Amino acid sequence: MKDLKQIYRLEALLQEAHNDLVRQARDRGEIAIGSTCSLIPEPLINLPGCFSVRLRAPRTGSMEMGTYYMTSIMCEACRAILERAIEGGYQFLDCMLTPDSCAQMNRCVENIEHLGLCGREGFFVTYADVPMKSDETALRHYVRQMRQYVLEPLEKHFSIDTSDRALQEAVALHNRISGLLTEIGDFRREENPRITGYEFAVLCLATYCCPKEPLIPVLEETLTELRDRLPDQRPRHRARVVLAGSEIDDPELIRMIEEAGALVVADRFCLGSFPGREEIRLREGEDTLTGICRHYMEGGQCPRFMNTDKIKGRHEYMDSLARRFHADGIIYQQIKFCDYWGYERAYASRVMREEYGYPVLSIDRPYAAGNAGQLRTRVQAFVESVEIKKLKKR
Repeated sequence: MKDLKQIYRLEALLQEAHNDLVRQARDRGEIAIGSTCSLIPEPLINLPGCFSVRLRAPRTGSMEMGTYYMTSIMCEACRAILERAIEGGYQFLDCMLTPDSCAQMNRCVENIEHLGLCGREGFFVTYADVPMKSDETALRHYVRQMRQYVLEPLEKHFSIDTSDRALQEAVALHNRISGLLTEIGDFRREENPRITGYEFAVLCLATYCCPKEPLIPVLEETLTELRDRLPDQRPRHRARVVLAGSEIDDPELIRMIEEAGALVVADRFCLGSFPGREEIRLREGEDTLTGICRHYMEGGQCPRFMNTDKIKGRHEYMDSLARRFHADGIIYQQIKFCDYWGYERAYASRVMREEYGYPVLSIDRPYAAGNAGQLRTRVQAFVESVEIKKLKKR
């Protein structure tokens, strides 16, 4: 297929946390907010006058200093982010608004704060308690926490407008981005898709790591381009898979999976499009903050939600994605030492295999996994097993 016009520009942006679009926004006087988890709803940190940057550590090499402060048995993503902070990679941030969601990421952020690794004048960190269940009591608590530890600090420190009208404007921006990505992602449902999982991952990841408004014309142009793009006459892939699990902030992992023969047609992971890029539908008569929090709580698919309905709902959600995108199998992946996805990967892999009948590959992986030869071999073996099962059904 002909290369997408904007893909190289976006790949370049993803090489640095402090990229060109971030610099341009800072030059306009906008406030840069560090984000570590989707449980701080994005519209709350993308209000007019500010923008969020999801923390990641592209081109990670050594994690020696991060390991020194966090030990070798803690999540590699957290250690890599701390290492990048020690290197000075997040000096451009004005604040970090974080949830008490993952103890290991909290430890990472606490080190960043304690060591003074973000040196802008007035830099501060907040920690909000977020629910582990999904019910009305949890929702009320969630709303209070978001008001106290996100909206009020933004208004107090930076005079950000946190009114209902400003929140609705932020929701509209989120929905515009999500709508474009949904249209682009739907091309993956085709029998011979005109976009690869890697290309889609680059487009989607950029919307988490850069100011959103400048990306709208990029996504619009790409959508128009895709409508006329012709796929390869002979598909390169041998199996279609849903990729789920820990956050994937490096598209090279998806490129490697696809080079091994498995086309990633749906992405159920943090920093993917499901559920992070689904449109927010506000209820009539409900205040906007509550509506935003309800969307993230009820629609959230993070294994941190531990009530039975949410656990079963995650399996049903995976089944619906696999059916909608005509997947042949599912790959569950987990960054080494990730607590939540450690148990979710083990349990969900069994359920999706034994109760739903999908071929499932279950793997743990290093944070920087794009060139992991052993992982490539496992994916290739999985693809071959899927092909054999398809032949037996004929």
